[in-house]
Amino acid sequence: MAYTNIDDPSAHFQVKLWTGTGVAGNTITLDGNSDMQPDFMWHKEPTDANGWHQIDSSRGTTYILASQSTVAEYDVLNTYISSFNSNGFTAGYGDSSINSNGVSQCSWMWHCNGGTTSSNTDGSKTATVQANQDAGFSIVTYAGSGSASTVGHGLADTPDVIIFKNRSATNVWATYHQGLGNNYKLELNSNIAKDSDGSFMNGTLPTSSVFTVGASVNTNGSGSNYVAYAFAEKQGYSKFGSYVGNGSADGAFVYTGFKPAFVMLKKTNGVGAWIMYDNKRNAYTGNYIYYLLQTNEGDAEITSVSYPIDFLSNGFKLRGASLTNTSGDTYIYMAFAENPFTTSTGIPTTAR
Repeated sequence: MAYTNIDDPSAHFQVKLWTGTGVAGNTITLDGNSDMQPDFMWHKEPTDANGWHQIDSSRGTTYILASQSTVAEYDVLNTYISSFNSNGFTAGYGDSSINSNGVSQCSWMWHCNGGTTSSNTDGSKTATVQANQDAGFSIVTYAGSGSASTVGHGLADTPDVIIFKNRSATNVWATYHQGLGNNYKLELNSNIAKDSDGSFMNGTLPTSSVFTVGASVNTNGSGSNYVAYAFAEKQGYSKFGSYVGNGSADGAFVYTGFKPAFVMLKKTNGVGAWIMYDNKRNAYTGNYIYYLLQTNEGDAEITSVSYPIDFLSNGFKLRGASLTNTSGDTYIYMAFAENPFTTSTGIPTTAR
């Protein structure tokens, strides 16, 4: 039996590192094995204390959200991105914090459906959805009602992670992860521990067709508009789970079934930042990856050798004794592939 249906993860997810020019119309071409049109961009100037930017093709390239902040979306009038292209994107008016002259830039990008959306009536309220069922990713926009409702997500598979944001008002980034269950949420903008909150998903687990939202203003306030980013695990391409730290430099190993391109971690039983590693920033300095970003903070990347991670051919291993691997602490993670461990033909890859 084939191990994965996705032999080239770069058709669905890529990390791009480049240097800004400060010039309007700077076109960035991706460098994966496949051409990929981005539909969701998660962007940061890693060496500067400028904030994060989340942009997607469903809401339109002029509308920005910021994961370190609770603020509503705001219209930047093409200052940051003027277009998503067939294999990259074009920066906007010039010397903005997505194209600052001479400054390192990094974007984590997912392909969905090329910006093509459709009306979804699987739930009790109608949603606008674009979905990439092969890669288990959809962008869902809907209007809040203030009463419990179901919303179609278009994945034809049960989501393992859903990130919600109120687009109209100042509210937290309520985040569901299958490792927490249906009555606990995390907040992407905060380092707080998992929070008991049955209202944000009405105490109901998602299904293969819908997710449920309660009366919470974070997911379904009357008069507000929302976006939800939904992810379903795909063998050999994405993995969403949890692990327990051991407090050792010979740290916890997490089997994913692929060599990661991107891993994001969060301690759930106590205060802890959302930690992001990838395969482009200082990849394998001294065999391990040290550079990390905190998606709940606008700070520059941390380059300390105290918090290393090792991206292996079939998973990742924590190499530090703290922060991401504290003894007895529980962490959830999201991981996306650079290479599958085994291709659809059953042939193992040769990735490290």
